[in-house]
Amino acid sequence: MSENADICLLSTAYWPPVQWFTKIVSHRQVLIEQFETFPKQSFRNRCALYGPNCVQTLQVPILKNDTHNAMTKDMRISYQTPWQKNHFSTIRSLYKSSPYFDYYVDDILPFYTQRFDFLLDYNNAILDVCCKWLKTPNNAVLTTDYAHTPDCPDYRNIIHPKPSHQANDEHFVPQPYTQVFDERFGFIPNLSIIDLVMNCGPESRDVLKEGVK
Repeated sequence: MSENADICLLSTAYWPPVQWFTKIVSHRQVLIEQFETFPKQSFRNRCALYGPNCVQTLQVPILKNDTHNAMTKDMRISYQTPWQKNHFSTIRSLYKSSPYFDYYVDDILPFYTQRFDFLLDYNNAILDVCCKWLKTPNNAVLTTDYAHTPDCPDYRNIIHPKPSHQANDEHFVPQPYTQVFDERFGFIPNLSIIDLVMNCGPESRDVLKEGVK
């Protein structure tokens, strides 16, 4: 790996994609940006799963903020719709037949029965659980100001639902693994960590490490 493997910069993410976690396992520390202007249509409040009709997206609704240029750290979760019930029902429906669903479902359920005020706190709690699954230290810390780090690899806008953004990451090489619906659409890379863990279980960390170039 040719990049500086000491530290890198990430955005927060909801059940982050595989690409995001390759940074966790390949860097001593990651900085999670909380002082950015919150962008729309990113992994910050959405994740991508493998559904019967190809990629299926889950999105955490955010309360509308009256101020302009609201920062990520200030994003509050909306509970005006039963999205928690819907998200968990979708995850259960898509992965109940996966090899490791029964091993991990009890860790997932609390995120859909408890309420978090702030998206950042919610995502950080999810990260704790994911690191436990991967048997890797949670080496993420929040930025104390908007990060201007020219010598630090910056993936805040590279790890993005649009494949055109992902192509800018020369240090990520998706590694195929068996997926629930792959007989229909083949292997779909860079889905949520849920997809990887449900299908690969204890071998998930090895898949992540193999995806680091």
